[in-house]
Amino acid sequence: MTYQKRLTLLMLLDSVIVLGAIYLSVLMLVPAIRIFHSETLLVSSVTLLLSHHIFSFMYGLYNKAWEYASTGELVTIAKAVSLSVISTAFMQQILVQDVYFRALVLTWMLHVLLIGGSRFSWRIYRDRYIKPKTTQQRALIIGAGAAGTMLARQLMKNREASIMPVAFIDNDPQKHKLYIHDIPVVGCTKLIKKTVEVLKISKIVIAIPSLSKEEMKRIYEECAGTNAKTVIMPMAEDVLLGKVSVNQFRDVQVEDLLGREPIELDIKRISKKLTGKTIMVTGAGGSIGSEICRQVCRFKPKKILLLGHGENSIYQIDIELRNKYKDEIGFVPVIADIQDRNRIFEVMEGHKPDVIYHAAAHKHVPLMEYNPKEAVKNNVIGTKNVAEAADTYGVETFVLISSDKAVNPTNVMGSTKRIAEMIIQELNRNSATKFVAVRFGNVLGSRGSVIPLFKKQIQSGGPVTVTHPEMTRYFMTIPEASRLVLQAGALANGGEIFVLDMGEPVKIVDLARNLITLSGYKEDEIEIRFSGIRPGEKMFEELLGKNEVHEEAVYPKIFIGKGVQVNFSRVTSLIKEYESYSDSALADYVLSIANNKEPLLMTSVN
Repeated sequence: MTYQKRLTLLMLLDSVIVLGAIYLSVLMLVPAIRIFHSETLLVSSVTLLLSHHIFSFMYGLYNKAWEYASTGELVTIAKAVSLSVISTAFMQQILVQDVYFRALVLTWMLHVLLIGGSRFSWRIYRDRYIKPKTTQQRALIIGAGAAGTMLARQLMKNREASIMPVAFIDNDPQKHKLYIHDIPVVGCTKLIKKTVEVLKISKIVIAIPSLSKEEMKRIYEECAGTNAKTVIMPMAEDVLLGKVSVNQFRDVQVEDLLGREPIELDIKRISKKLTGKTIMVTGAGGSIGSEICRQVCRFKPKKILLLGHGENSIYQIDIELRNKYKDEIGFVPVIADIQDRNRIFEVMEGHKPDVIYHAAAHKHVPLMEYNPKEAVKNNVIGTKNVAEAADTYGVETFVLISSDKAVNPTNVMGSTKRIAEMIIQELNRNSATKFVAVRFGNVLGSRGSVIPLFKKQIQSGGPVTVTHPEMTRYFMTIPEASRLVLQAGALANGGEIFVLDMGEPVKIVDLARNLITLSGYKEDEIEIRFSGIRPGEKMFEELLGKNEVHEEAVYPKIFIGKGVQVNFSRVTSLIKEYESYSDSALADYVLSIANNKEPLLMTSVN
């Protein structure tokens, strides 16, 4: 229907209602009809009709989409009608020198009732009898708080939305058996499975922004036991900022189920370290290095050197950051191999960075077992080159990205990471630069993570290959790992190895099962096959032994490991002679150096 046709119909309808209201009020006031003579009735009718149309235009009553009418529209109707009746009273006073209050009050009541009824009847008819054009999925909303009710209201307004909420689940017993926007709150999260079956739910929406990781994991386990797809409502702040709409859901990610809350940063301390400074990130094109660059940008450094060996990955992060920060920060893409000592010293001399985050390394355990010389060249000699250049050119802080595999290492990769820690601790003894290392477990979503492999295997229909049913690892997200790196750099006094309290280790087979269900499959639809432990792999990783953990963290969830005295001459010999060893002999040699001393002991930062 065109706007002009719709306007004409509404004005004709309102004209009938207005005249009907005033004549009905007269008929109902039988004793007063004698004094309410035809002249007064004519004046009142014409005045009320004209003033109604005038105030209806003023308040936009002819421009509203009445299929979405709410209490706000009812208030607007009351305002327009009230002003129309008041105008009629003034005209009665002017033209007939009297005001018929009883008739006008009754007219006002009938006027509001009939105008409001005509408008709201369209919404009621539409909601109950007009079917949406799209086939809507029946949805269960987890959370009947502010976020859940806002979501329900938006979905019910939008008849073209792909889902329609039919029930709430909430753990607050005071809300049970209540109705919110005509949607029942059926009970607590223990009733998720039953509710899905009884109400034939095809989609579950988690709408509780304040959920802890542990609560999210527990609720998701309940949802995963149903045939419904589970999604999460976007963050409230993203909705308010206009980044996404309230009904733009996202799938549950493995990161949501880690069961551990992210670390909070000491913003003031990090700002003091980074704001207005020149920062270098090696391995800046990698998953960890690029995220460190993104996190550093929040603190408005003067310049960031994006150093890496792969030109495409450095190009990508350079373009991304330039587009986002434009002229706020200087970005310098540097193509360089950390094994090239002269090139590293040249870059350091030219830019003289204040802080270095050294993320460049070979990290793949089985590959390094087959290529120990490459592991030594990159992880040991490359680290030595960058660290000694930092010492030579007066870098304020040098942060090495290490690994939990450096603890009591059983593989080449972990051993070379432990030796890299030894190198920076040795340099720290006589340097003005503060050398520190940050040690954490596996990073979800990184290039070396098992997650991308599992996803590809699931997409191809399986099987998903897990090395052993008891294999466990510590996990953290890329942003969380990067925040830890920044915080460690701000806490550095020199010589420390910072370790994150990563909570409980996760069984790899449980991670695989979660990914299968997150991908929309049942566990029995995708086979999990155990392939056997690979060369150099441990069954259990460790960050530090329980008896080595100091009771008091130096920062929430951050501890410090202090290395014991090492025979650094063996490291020097390794660097000079590694090429003369066979692969198997070199692997044994780096293992012996890395495991020559007692494990790290936890100490207070003070």
